[in-house]
Amino acid sequence: MADEGLRPIIVKRIKKTAGGHHGGAWKIAYADFVTAMMAFFLLMWLLGSTSKGDLNGIAEFFQTPLKVAMQGGSGSGDSSSIIKGGGADLTRRNGQVKKGDTAPEKKTYDLKAAKALLAAEEAGRLKSLKAKIEATIEANPLLKKYQKQLLIDITSEGLRIQIVDEQNRPMFAVGSAQVQPYTAEILHVIGMVLNEVPNRISLSGHTDSTPYMTDAGYSNWELSADRANASRRELVLGGMNDAKIMRVVGLASAMHLDRKDPFNPINRRISIIVMNKATEEAVMRDGAALEVSADASAAEAAAALKAAKAPAP
Repeated sequence: MADEGLRPIIVKRIKKTAGGHHGGAWKIAYADFVTAMMAFFLLMWLLGSTSKGDLNGIAEFFQTPLKVAMQGGSGSGDSSSIIKGGGADLTRRNGQVKKGDTAPEKKTYDLKAAKALLAAEEAGRLKSLKAKIEATIEANPLLKKYQKQLLIDITSEGLRIQIVDEQNRPMFAVGSAQVQPYTAEILHVIGMVLNEVPNRISLSGHTDSTPYMTDAGYSNWELSADRANASRRELVLGGMNDAKIMRVVGLASAMHLDRKDPFNPINRRISIIVMNKATEEAVMRDGAALEVSADASAAEAAAALKAAKAPAP
């Protein structure tokens, strides 16, 4: 009976397992793998959609030592540092150098090439102007009638237009600067065309070697200058801006067109030069030099006059 009051003791043991059937560590590894793959494909997409220039910039950025890139000057990439850095070669020969070891890169501009380019553009513009004037002469019945008296060529000074005399067809009245009616019409058309280009104009009058002198001392020099100035007025009447004219001179018989025959009628002419930039600058320099010379002469004259008025000691 005593044994009937006793109850058996049951011990329950709990068996511990490592996360179920296979454990849970693989989930963490798989998540890391997926993240890495996502980052890899994102990098591939970025590299594929980036231009070559941007890629070169990124490559240069990573070739520069961090300290030098942030602070400049001597740094961890310095050639004197134990730790080399910078460039394709991590040695002292091709690495980052000390500030001041190499001369700073200077931007240079080829002035000669720029001037040559401007000269070429100007030459092209003058050639186009020459072709336009020739086409205008060809299309205008009046100008075509006097085509033999119009000589057009390109010289070192620019585009030269010469209106020359013929034996029975002079541009001016004999011994005067009175413009013939057909000469005026020619100059009007030329003035209208020349006003369309930005270049400045030079005018010169020429005579042949026939002696010409009046009792008042009026000679071929005055005659050639007056004819050049009369031509200037007709160009302006034709529509050319008077401010475009930079020089008007009379050269008499000093520069013959036909040197073998100084009495040839073609030596009597008006020369119109559409000046290029070099000629224009040369004329301006000559004008400045003349102004300085004139000021010096005026100062000397004033000093001489003052000395003459001073009382004798």
